[in-house]
Amino acid sequence: MTGTSLRQRCMAGETVLGAMIFEFFTPGIARIVKNAGAEFILYDMEHGGLSLEQFKTQAAIASGLGIAPMIRVPRGEYQFLARALDLGAHGVMIPMVESAAQARLIVEATRYPPLGRRGAAFGFAHDGYGQATPLQTMTAMNARNLVIAQIETERGLAEVEAIAAVDGIDCLWVGHFDLTNFLGIAGQFEHPLFVHALDRIVAAGRTHKKALGFMASDAKAAKVFKARGFHMQATGTDMGLLTAGIRGILDALR
Repeated sequence: MTGTSLRQRCMAGETVLGAMIFEFFTPGIARIVKNAGAEFILYDMEHGGLSLEQFKTQAAIASGLGIAPMIRVPRGEYQFLARALDLGAHGVMIPMVESAAQARLIVEATRYPPLGRRGAAFGFAHDGYGQATPLQTMTAMNARNLVIAQIETERGLAEVEAIAAVDGIDCLWVGHFDLTNFLGIAGQFEHPLFVHALDRIVAAGRTHKKALGFMASDAKAAKVFKARGFHMQATGTDMGLLTAGIRGILDALR
């Protein structure tokens, strides 16, 4: 590894931009997203039906194009996390992280010793089928792979400071729809409860030197959240953006 990694830049509070893909797992999507200016692509396995086998192909394509492939797994369990990394993910997003204990289990599954307990598989997809020594590979992968904890429930919010304090968790990512749902204010993103929640997440991230992430559905939301301190952002959803583009043309003809 040479230069400053995406993970290092995120944790330093630099602006790092990408796209979140839920539906369009086509061979060309990584190139399309890269051509649009994205530095990373986050594939969704929680809601979109993506399989690990499909992701392995996507990760290979993205890596070959110089755009970092990452994935949101369904849950923060070893069989999803370690396998996704072995298949070539440069980072993993975990939904509904709600405690420091859960965060520590996530770190164990995603980091090699001494920080974690990820099982060893060298010369596989994750290290480019390379021939580096085990120590070189483990050091490089621990430094490269970004671990993103989603704060999107009232329980996660209550424990956000403790979650942020866990070494090996790199980014706090707001799941804004779920967070408003669990706060009893579904979809009310200007509600004082939600605004206070954002302030608390930002404060926890800054205190513990973590990246702060958000998925923006439009430019206005992206700017608002960047001003609040969320410098790692992804566009989304792919379905929503396609729908808006088609509707904008067709509505002009009606």
